[in-house]
Amino acid sequence: MSFYTDARPGIFPGQTNNVTNGLCERICIQTTKVFDACMNQSQIEDYSLTLTNQNPANPTYPLTFISGNSLGGTATVSNLVITRFDDRPNFSRVQATINIPVTVTYTDANNVPGTATGTISLNQDVILYVPQPSLTPIEVVAFGSAVVSAGAFNTTTNGFTISACVTTILKVVAVVDVLVPSYGYCPIPPCTPYQNEGVCPGVFDLPLYPTAVSPQSTNTR
Repeated sequence: MSFYTDARPGIFPGQTNNVTNGLCERICIQTTKVFDACMNQSQIEDYSLTLTNQNPANPTYPLTFISGNSLGGTATVSNLVITRFDDRPNFSRVQATINIPVTVTYTDANNVPGTATGTISLNQDVILYVPQPSLTPIEVVAFGSAVVSAGAFNTTTNGFTISACVTTILKVVAVVDVLVPSYGYCPIPPCTPYQNEGVCPGVFDLPLYPTAVSPQSTNTR
């Protein structure tokens, strides 16, 4: 079985008709809270992409572009400047460079296929909600996705001059402790095997999750 096949009603993740039924504790969860976010989509032309990590090394130039895509949505933020507005508390002008790693495939002059990596860097200048300073640091993080639609070999840099469709997301986040109502630990039911195999013999004594006595129950005063 799984959470959604043959599990007992009311004890697995999902919607419930009665939010108070089964609530048993308040728990503190460390999580990343998103205070604000925005997305920008654009098409860039004639962008000079410098190639690194060429595989195989030392290809024979010129190179012929085949394709290019971002690497898993990762992106980094650099040159970050946050300027607060005096007349709009918690709102700020956020200036940053979003760096999106991409991988490109090509063939060299001997028709040998190869790959390389590069970085698309875009400047962003936006308005975002930025909370007031606190002991917990606020961060500006980014997500980036790029699809390189065309590329021409650049004899000056031995890279490519590219066109690309780019999506960027900026987020204002902080790692915080949040107090939330809880139904307790989520029980993990046994899997339903595709082929019925015998259960492994033996007894498993350890509980699935750690247990702890509530501090209130140990207070003898």
